[in-house]
Amino acid sequence: MNVTMNWETIQHELISRTSRSSGAGGQHVNKTESRVELVFDVGASAGLSSQEKANLYHHLARRLDTAGRLSVVDQSGRSQHQNRQRALERLLALLEKGRRAIPKVHQGKAFVANRRKRLEKKRRQSEKKADRSGQWD
Repeated sequence: MNVTMNWETIQHELISRTSRSSGAGGQHVNKTESRVELVFDVGASAGLSSQEKANLYHHLARRLDTAGRLSVVDQSGRSQHQNRQRALERLLALLEKGRRAIPKVHQGKAFVANRRKRLEKKRRQSEKKADRSGQWD
């Protein structure tokens, strides 16, 4: 695969949002914004080639919103910096997984045995009809 994904450019294009986490932390949770959401606009990215964008749209279609943005959220820790780092790692893993080539669709063929069974059934039915024709003369 052509290595054209520019991770530094992608990191600069990210939109980062923080909010209050719902995880562990007691009263600390009520006053700090440790939840991190990273939003990446696949279509507007200069860090991806057009082929990589097409691959991402194909493989990550369920993860993208209607505007073609990919969102990754992490709120597992008490530290915003750790959550941001984990979210960046998950985003990189998703992009690496999604930019692989789109698999070719292979046209399936009918089994030879199916054709043989169909013709055998047709022959038996024909014989059955032929046997009925001479009895009533």
